Amino acid sequence: MMHARARLVCGAVMTCATLLAGCTDGGGGPGGETTRGASPDAARSDGDTDAVTGADALPAASPTEQADPAKQPHSAAEAWAFVRKVIADPELVGSGAAPGTPYESDPNTWAVLGENCAWQREGLPEDVLATLTRHFEVPASGAEGAVRMSTTVTVHRTALDAAWEQAGMLEEGVGCPEQTLRAGERLTDLSSVAVAWGESGNTSSDDSLSESGACVSDTRGGPYPYSWTQSVFGPVVISASSCGGQEGTSSELDVAVRMLLRVQDAIGSPTGADSASPDPATPSGSPTVGDKKGGE
Repeated sequence: MMHARARLVCGAVMTCATLLAGCTDGGGGPGGETTRGASPDAARSDGDTDAVTGADALPAASPTEQADPAKQPHSAAEAWAFVRKVIADPELVGSGAAPGTPYESDPNTWAVLGENCAWQREGLPEDVLATLTRHFEVPASGAEGAVRMSTTVTVHRTALDAAWEQAGMLEEGVGCPEQTLRAGERLTDLSSVAVAWGESGNTSSDDSLSESGACVSDTRGGPYPYSWTQSVFGPVVISASSCGGQEGTSSELDVAVRMLLRVQDAIGSPTGADSASPDPATPSGSPTVGDKKGGE
């Protein structure tokens, strides 16, 4: 049963990644900008025409699961335990993955993209109950080079807070096609695409965002293929990124799918065929945006 669900979820995420080939970076974005001033509902309706339109559009589908408020973490302590339960570890990553250096981020901070398109650590905003990023080193396999991978799980107070994070990430991808992860490490030629629930066969998450480009390091060289994916399920945001390997591989997608399944198993409930996408709760405060793309 788990393998069948993984194939369904992975298919939806892979569809999102495939759409990247038709996206542009820079000012135009993937068909339309989402601003921090817009509501998540407005962002979702705009996205209905951004990712796939016309004859190429796939029919909207009903969600197979939705987040159950009764199962969701409601305190920082509950959220922290939840994060450690669902975030990837070396065993889940597989392929001989080993903890990177550092292995885990400071749980009292999260990464925020500044106006200079450089990532930096800041204290947790009010709407975040818990967050954690882990880094991994995946050894080279055959002709494929070594891969650096990062995974992040963030628990917000409400589903709407999580939607704000997702909307802001799409805006940042449009405004910063080149980003500095840390001194001597940067991302270039970034392009991104968002697929909302019900679009392009997405029945596994409330919203999914993928990004691709290149990663360059003063010490490790490059450019190498870079890819990143982020999905929202209720108040939970999960993401995974990879730098290195061969272009077109999807190792971070596999890891993201497995984390998403862990999240769904923990806080999800099956929905009927006529169920609508769950209505997010009232946001806890002003929207704040931040994410962890492997640099912090």
